[in-house]
Amino acid sequence: MSTTERPRILVVGGGYVGLYAARRILKKMRYGEATVTVVDPRSYMTYQPFLPEAAAGSISPRHVVVPLRRVLPKAEVLTGRVSTIDQDRKVATITPLVGDSYELPFDYLVVALGAVSRTFPIPGLAEQGIGMKGVEEAIGLRNHVLEQFDKADSTTDEDVRRKALTFVFVGGGFAGAETIGEVEDLARDACKYYPSVKREDMRFVLVDAADKILPEVGPELGQWGLEHLKKRGIEVYLETSMDSCVDGHVVLKNGLEVDSNTIVWTAGVKPNPALANFGLPLGPRGHVDVEPTLQVKGTDYIWAAGDNAQVPDLVGKKQGKPEPNFCPPNAQHALRQARQLGDNVISGMRGFPQGEYEHANKGAVAGLGIHKGVAMIALGKKRKIKLKGRIAWYMHRTYHGMAVPTWNRKIRVFADWTLHMFLKREVVSLGAMENPREEFYEAAKPAAPSDTKSKSGQADKSGQPADDAKSGGKPKAKAS
Repeated sequence: MSTTERPRILVVGGGYVGLYAARRILKKMRYGEATVTVVDPRSYMTYQPFLPEAAAGSISPRHVVVPLRRVLPKAEVLTGRVSTIDQDRKVATITPLVGDSYELPFDYLVVALGAVSRTFPIPGLAEQGIGMKGVEEAIGLRNHVLEQFDKADSTTDEDVRRKALTFVFVGGGFAGAETIGEVEDLARDACKYYPSVKREDMRFVLVDAADKILPEVGPELGQWGLEHLKKRGIEVYLETSMDSCVDGHVVLKNGLEVDSNTIVWTAGVKPNPALANFGLPLGPRGHVDVEPTLQVKGTDYIWAAGDNAQVPDLVGKKQGKPEPNFCPPNAQHALRQARQLGDNVISGMRGFPQGEYEHANKGAVAGLGIHKGVAMIALGKKRKIKLKGRIAWYMHRTYHGMAVPTWNRKIRVFADWTLHMFLKREVVSLGAMENPREEFYEAAKPAAPSDTKSKSGQADKSGQPADDAKSGGKPKAKAS
C-alpha cells in the first residue's frame, strides 16, 4: 500500500459499481488530482449474468471474471475487507487476507459492497445448498452435477441413483430459471456418454414462493418460460417453499418430499451485512439510504449505488408508481448508476453541483439454455417488443456479450460461443480440484512398517493404526 498526500477516494467493493465507478473517476480525473483505492476480498470482478452459462460449460469460467489490477492500472487495489468506517476521523479499518488490520484514511468514500444470497434458517441449507453468486459456485455446481452422473453410472442401487439424479432449484427469478435451464441442457448432453443414464431417469424440480417465474420480463413472457420449462420435463412448484433439506432430504411446504444430492439456492439477495458497521443510514431492508444524486443522506463525501443502496426511481415517480419507489437491483441499473456516481464524485471534489440518476428501464433478457430464451425490449413509455425462443436467445447473448467489461473479455466470450457452435460440449468433471493435494498426499505419506501389518493387523493403543497416529489422524489408503 502506498502513502500519498493527495486526497484519497476509497471505493469499498470491486463489483459492478466499484469497478465501473473507479474507471469513470480515473477517466475524468486530472493527473495527480487524487488517489483511487479499491478494496475487495477478491482481486477480480465477476460478471454474474454469465454464471449460468459458466456452470453449463458454454463459457470458460476465467472469461466471466475481470482482474481489477489489469482493468484499473492507475488505481491502488487492496485485497481485503473494510471491516469498519469511522466517519468522524474519516478512517477505514482494513482487514487484509493475511496479517493484522490497519487503518486507512480517506477523503471521499464510495460504498459498493453489493449483495449476498438471501437465506433463511432452513435446516440443512447451510450444509447442502449451493449458491450462484460467484464464479467459484458456478464451477462447483458444474463439477458436482457431472459427479452425480459418475455416481449414478457406477451403482445399481436405485435409491443412490435416484438421489444422485434429482436436482432441486429454489428460486424462480433470473438466476434460478436461467441456471436450471442451462444445467438441464448440460444434463441432456452428458447422459449421451453414460449408457445406464437416460434423461427419463433424471428429475429436475424448480421451487418458488411467488405465483410466477421470471417476473422481470413480465407476466406474458414469464408464463411462456414456465410452460417451456415444463415441456422439457422440469417440475415447477409455485407458491411454496422449502421447509428443510437435512442430508439431502428435501421437504417442501406443499407436502412434496424428495431426496437429492443437488440443492441450488437462488432465492433472492440482500444487502451485504457488513454495512451495519459503517454507521450509515439504512432503509428497512438494510440498504444504504441515498439521495437521487447517489449521495448518502446526511453526508457530502459518501456515495453509494447498486445492490447495497436504495436509489430513488425518478422515472417511476414521474409515471405515478406508488411509493416507496426504488430502482430494482439489477446489472442494468448498477452499470449506469456507477457512471453517474463517478461523475458526481469528481463534481463533489471540485465543488460543482451533483447530477441526479434517472434511467428508464430498457427491458430484460434471459437465456434458458442453448437456443432458448425470452426478451422484453422497451421502446418508450408504453411500447414493448416481446420475443421468445431462438431470437430472444440471440438478443440475450448479444446484450450481455457487449455489456461484459473490457474488449479482452468480450472477444474471449464470443470466441467461446463460436467454438461451441462447432464443437461438442465438454462433460468432464474436475471435482478433484476441490482437494488437489489428496493424490499427492497419498503418494508421499510414509509407508506402514511391515511388522505393524503382521499377524493381527490391529491398531495401536490409541485406536489408530500407528502411521495414522503419527500423521495427525489423516486417512490412509487401504492396502490393495
